[in-house]
Amino acid sequence: MIKVSHINKSFEGTPVLKDINASFEKGKVNLIIGQSGSGKTVLLKTIVGLHQPDSGDIWYDERNFTGMDAEDRKDVRQEMGMLFQGSALFDSLTVEENVRFPLDMFTRKSMEERIERVNTCLVRVNLYNVNKLYPSELSGGMQKRVAIARAIALNPKYLFCDEPNSGLDPRTAIVIDELIQELTQEFCMTTIVNTHDMNSVFGIGENVIFIYQGEKYWEGSGEDIFRCDNKELNDFIFASDILKKIRDL
Repeated sequence: MIKVSHINKSFEGTPVLKDINASFEKGKVNLIIGQSGSGKTVLLKTIVGLHQPDSGDIWYDERNFTGMDAEDRKDVRQEMGMLFQGSALFDSLTVEENVRFPLDMFTRKSMEERIERVNTCLVRVNLYNVNKLYPSELSGGMQKRVAIARAIALNPKYLFCDEPNSGLDPRTAIVIDELIQELTQEFCMTTIVNTHDMNSVFGIGENVIFIYQGEKYWEGSGEDIFRCDNKELNDFIFASDILKKIRDL
Protein backbone atom coordinates (compact mmCIF):
# COMPACT_ATOMS: atom_id res chain seq x y z
CA MET A 1 0.00 0.00 0.00
CA ILE A 2 1.03 3.59 -0.66
CA LYS A 3 -0.44 6.32 1.48
CA VAL A 4 -0.19 10.08 1.06
CA SER A 5 -1.00 12.25 4.06
CA HIS A 6 -1.71 15.99 3.97
CA ILE A 7 0.38 16.60 0.84
CA ASN A 8 0.78 20.21 -0.22
CA LYS A 9 2.82 21.45 -3.17
CA SER A 10 3.22 24.90 -4.69
CA PHE A 11 5.25 26.29 -7.57
CA GLU A 12 6.35 29.93 -7.44
CA GLY A 13 3.75 30.62 -4.78
CA THR A 14 0.87 29.01 -6.68
CA PRO A 15 -0.72 26.06 -4.83
CA VAL A 16 -0.96 22.96 -7.03
CA LEU A 17 -1.74 20.25 -4.46
CA LYS A 18 -3.86 21.16 -1.45
CA ASP A 19 -3.93 18.85 1.57
CA ILE A 20 -4.20 15.60 -0.41
CA ASN A 21 -4.96 12.47 1.60
CA ALA A 22 -5.29 9.14 -0.20
CA SER A 23 -4.52 5.44 0.07
CA PHE A 24 -3.53 3.33 -2.93
CA GLU A 25 -4.29 -0.31 -2.28
CA LYS A 26 -2.06 -3.31 -2.83
CA GLY A 27 -3.18 -5.76 -5.50
CA LYS A 28 -5.51 -3.22 -7.11
CA VAL A 29 -5.35 -0.80 -10.02
CA ASN A 30 -5.57 2.67 -8.50
CA LEU A 31 -6.40 5.49 -10.92
CA ILE A 32 -5.75 9.21 -10.59
CA ILE A 33 -8.03 11.21 -12.89
CA GLY A 34 -8.75 14.88 -13.46
CA GLN A 35 -8.69 17.65 -16.02
CA SER A 36 -5.45 18.91 -17.51
CA GLY A 37 -3.89 21.22 -14.97
CA SER A 38 -5.77 19.68 -12.05
CA GLY A 39 -2.59 18.54 -10.31
CA LYS A 40 -2.80 14.80 -10.96
CA THR A 41 0.56 14.59 -12.76
CA VAL A 42 2.23 16.63 -10.00
CA LEU A 43 0.71 14.22 -7.47
CA LEU A 44 2.12 11.19 -9.29
CA LYS A 45 5.56 12.81 -9.59
CA THR A 46 5.47 13.71 -5.91
CA ILE A 47 4.62 10.15 -4.93
CA VAL A 48 7.62 8.75 -6.83
CA GLY A 49 9.93 11.44 -5.49
CA LEU A 50 10.43 13.60 -8.58
CA HIS A 51 8.90 16.50 -6.63
CA GLN A 52 9.43 17.12 -2.93
CA PRO A 53 6.17 18.11 -1.17
CA ASP A 54 6.10 21.38 0.74
CA SER A 55 4.46 19.52 3.60
CA GLY A 56 2.95 16.12 4.33
CA ASP A 57 4.18 12.54 4.14
CA ILE A 58 4.27 9.68 1.64
CA TRP A 59 4.32 6.16 3.00
CA TYR A 60 5.38 3.02 1.18
CA ASP A 61 3.84 0.38 3.38
CA GLU A 62 5.36 1.23 6.78
CA ARG A 63 8.21 3.37 5.40
CA ASN A 64 8.07 7.17 5.37
CA PHE A 65 9.48 7.95 1.93
CA THR A 66 9.36 11.71 2.50
CA GLY A 67 11.68 11.53 5.50
CA MET A 68 14.29 9.25 3.89
CA ASP A 69 17.78 10.25 2.85
CA ALA A 70 19.00 9.65 -0.71
CA GLU A 71 20.47 6.22 0.04
CA ASP A 72 17.29 4.86 1.62
CA ARG A 73 15.20 6.29 -1.21
CA LYS A 74 17.37 4.41 -3.68
CA ASP A 75 16.36 1.14 -2.01
CA VAL A 76 12.66 2.00 -2.37
CA ARG A 77 13.10 3.09 -5.98
CA GLN A 78 14.50 -0.34 -6.84
CA GLU A 79 11.08 -1.68 -5.84
CA MET A 80 9.33 0.61 -8.36
CA GLY A 81 8.39 -0.10 -11.95
CA MET A 82 7.71 2.84 -14.26
CA LEU A 83 5.62 2.91 -17.43
CA PHE A 84 6.10 6.31 -19.04
CA GLN A 85 3.81 8.16 -21.41
CA GLY A 86 4.85 7.32 -24.97
CA SER A 87 6.71 4.19 -23.74
CA ALA A 88 10.05 6.09 -23.51
CA LEU A 89 12.07 3.24 -25.01
CA PHE A 90 15.68 3.86 -26.01
CA ASP A 91 15.66 4.07 -29.80
CA SER A 92 19.29 2.98 -30.11
CA LEU A 93 18.78 -0.19 -28.04
CA THR A 94 17.13 -3.41 -29.11
CA VAL A 95 14.04 -4.74 -27.37
CA GLU A 96 16.21 -7.11 -25.35
CA GLU A 97 18.57 -4.30 -24.32
CA ASN A 98 15.65 -2.03 -23.36
CA VAL A 99 14.09 -4.64 -21.09
CA ARG A 100 17.50 -5.58 -19.70
CA PHE A 101 18.35 -1.97 -18.86
CA PRO A 102 17.10 -1.94 -15.22
CA LEU A 103 18.68 -5.36 -14.65
CA ASP A 104 22.03 -4.02 -15.87
CA MET A 105 21.65 -0.95 -13.65
CA PHE A 106 20.46 -2.48 -10.40
CA THR A 107 21.46 -6.16 -10.25
CA ARG A 108 24.59 -8.26 -10.26
CA LYS A 109 23.01 -11.17 -12.05
CA SER A 110 25.03 -12.91 -14.72
CA MET A 111 24.30 -12.03 -18.33
CA GLU A 112 22.65 -15.42 -18.76
CA GLU A 113 20.35 -14.75 -15.81
CA ARG A 114 19.48 -11.29 -17.07
CA ILE A 115 18.60 -12.53 -20.54
CA GLU A 116 16.50 -15.30 -19.01
CA ARG A 117 14.59 -12.68 -17.01
CA VAL A 118 14.16 -10.54 -20.15
CA ASN A 119 12.67 -13.49 -22.03
CA THR A 120 10.35 -14.30 -19.12
CA CYS A 121 9.04 -10.73 -19.08
CA LEU A 122 8.59 -10.60 -22.85
CA VAL A 123 6.66 -13.85 -22.86
CA ARG A 124 4.49 -12.54 -20.02
CA VAL A 125 3.43 -9.57 -22.15
CA ASN A 126 2.83 -11.87 -25.14
CA LEU A 127 5.84 -10.85 -27.23
CA TYR A 128 7.89 -13.49 -29.02
CA ASN A 129 10.92 -13.34 -31.32
CA VAL A 130 11.35 -9.59 -30.94
CA ASN A 131 14.57 -9.51 -28.89
CA LYS A 132 16.79 -8.19 -31.67
CA LEU A 133 14.28 -5.71 -33.10
CA TYR A 134 14.48 -1.96 -32.46
CA PRO A 135 11.55 0.14 -31.19
CA SER A 136 11.11 1.75 -34.61
CA GLU A 137 10.32 -1.70 -36.02
CA LEU A 138 7.40 -2.22 -33.62
CA SER A 139 3.81 -1.00 -33.58
CA GLY A 140 2.69 1.40 -30.86
CA GLY A 141 0.97 -1.39 -28.96
CA MET A 142 4.06 -3.61 -29.12
CA GLN A 143 6.24 -0.74 -27.91
CA LYS A 144 3.92 -0.30 -24.95
CA ARG A 145 4.18 -4.00 -24.10
CA VAL A 146 7.98 -3.80 -24.27
CA ALA A 147 7.80 -0.86 -21.87
CA ILE A 148 5.63 -2.93 -19.52
CA ALA A 149 8.12 -5.82 -19.74
CA ARG A 150 10.88 -3.38 -18.76
CA ALA A 151 8.75 -2.02 -15.91
CA ILE A 152 8.31 -5.48 -14.36
CA ALA A 153 11.86 -6.69 -15.00
CA LEU A 154 12.88 -6.12 -11.37
CA ASN A 155 9.68 -7.74 -10.08
CA PRO A 156 8.52 -4.46 -8.50
CA LYS A 157 6.22 -4.02 -5.52
CA TYR A 158 4.93 -0.72 -6.90
CA LEU A 159 3.98 0.04 -10.51
CA PHE A 160 3.43 3.60 -11.81
CA CYS A 161 1.84 4.25 -15.20
CA ASP A 162 1.60 7.73 -16.73
CA GLU A 163 -1.07 7.84 -19.44
CA PRO A 164 -0.37 4.25 -20.56
CA ASN A 165 -2.93 4.41 -23.39
CA SER A 166 -1.68 7.64 -24.91
CA GLY A 167 -1.50 7.33 -28.70
CA LEU A 168 -3.13 3.89 -28.84
CA ASP A 169 -6.28 2.89 -30.71
CA PRO A 170 -9.22 1.86 -28.47
CA ARG A 171 -8.80 -1.89 -29.03
CA THR A 172 -5.08 -1.83 -28.22
CA ALA A 173 -5.74 0.40 -25.21
CA ILE A 174 -8.09 -2.24 -23.77
CA VAL A 175 -5.38 -4.91 -24.25
CA ILE A 176 -2.88 -2.74 -22.35
CA ASP A 177 -5.41 -2.03 -19.57
CA GLU A 178 -6.16 -5.72 -19.15
CA LEU A 179 -2.45 -6.56 -19.08
CA ILE A 180 -1.80 -3.96 -16.37
CA GLN A 181 -4.67 -5.35 -14.32
CA GLU A 182 -3.52 -8.97 -14.77
CA LEU A 183 0.05 -8.15 -13.73
CA THR A 184 -1.15 -6.11 -10.74
CA GLN A 185 -3.15 -9.06 -9.45
CA GLU A 186 -0.57 -11.69 -10.40
CA PHE A 187 2.32 -9.98 -8.60
CA CYS A 188 0.14 -8.29 -5.95
CA MET A 189 1.61 -4.89 -6.80
CA THR A 190 0.39 -1.49 -5.72
CA THR A 191 -0.38 0.05 -9.12
CA ILE A 192 -1.10 3.74 -9.69
CA VAL A 193 -2.26 4.88 -13.13
CA ASN A 194 -2.53 8.52 -14.17
CA THR A 195 -5.07 8.63 -17.01
CA HIS A 196 -7.58 10.59 -19.08
CA ASP A 197 -9.00 7.41 -20.63
CA MET A 198 -12.60 6.87 -19.55
CA ASN A 199 -12.48 3.27 -20.83
CA SER A 200 -9.75 2.67 -18.25
CA VAL A 201 -11.85 4.26 -15.52
CA PHE A 202 -14.82 1.99 -16.17
CA GLY A 203 -12.81 -1.07 -17.21
CA ILE A 204 -10.07 -1.41 -14.57
CA GLY A 205 -10.76 1.41 -12.09
CA GLU A 206 -10.88 -0.55 -8.84
CA ASN A 207 -9.97 2.54 -6.81
CA VAL A 208 -10.36 5.93 -8.51
CA ILE A 209 -9.25 9.27 -7.09
CA PHE A 210 -10.56 12.43 -8.75
CA ILE A 211 -8.40 15.55 -8.43
CA TYR A 212 -10.05 18.92 -9.05
CA GLN A 213 -8.11 22.20 -8.84
CA GLY A 214 -5.47 20.57 -6.66
CA GLU A 215 -7.87 18.95 -4.21
CA LYS A 216 -9.18 15.43 -3.85
CA TYR A 217 -12.86 15.83 -4.68
CA TRP A 218 -13.98 12.21 -4.84
CA GLU A 219 -12.84 8.62 -4.34
CA GLY A 220 -14.51 5.33 -5.26
CA SER A 221 -14.58 2.61 -7.91
CA GLY A 222 -15.35 2.95 -11.61
CA GLU A 223 -18.75 1.39 -10.92
CA ASP A 224 -19.48 3.93 -8.18
CA ILE A 225 -19.18 6.81 -10.65
CA PHE A 226 -22.54 5.95 -12.23
CA ARG A 227 -24.19 6.51 -8.83
CA CYS A 228 -22.18 9.57 -7.89
CA ASP A 229 -23.77 13.01 -7.40
CA ASN A 230 -20.47 14.93 -7.35
CA LYS A 231 -21.08 17.73 -9.87
CA GLU A 232 -17.42 18.37 -10.74
CA LEU A 233 -16.77 14.66 -11.29
CA ASN A 234 -19.91 14.23 -13.41
CA ASP A 235 -19.01 17.26 -15.52
CA PHE A 236 -15.57 15.73 -16.15
CA ILE A 237 -16.60 12.11 -16.73
CA PHE A 238 -19.80 12.68 -18.71
CA ALA A 239 -18.57 15.56 -20.84
CA SER A 240 -19.62 13.80 -24.06
CA ASP A 241 -23.25 13.23 -25.07
CA ILE A 242 -22.54 9.52 -25.66
CA LEU A 243 -21.38 8.97 -22.07
CA LYS A 244 -24.36 10.95 -20.75
CA LYS A 245 -26.70 8.62 -22.62
CA ILE A 246 -24.90 5.54 -21.25
CA ARG A 247 -25.18 6.93 -17.70
CA ASP A 248 -28.89 7.58 -18.11
CA LEU A 249 -29.76 4.11 -19.43
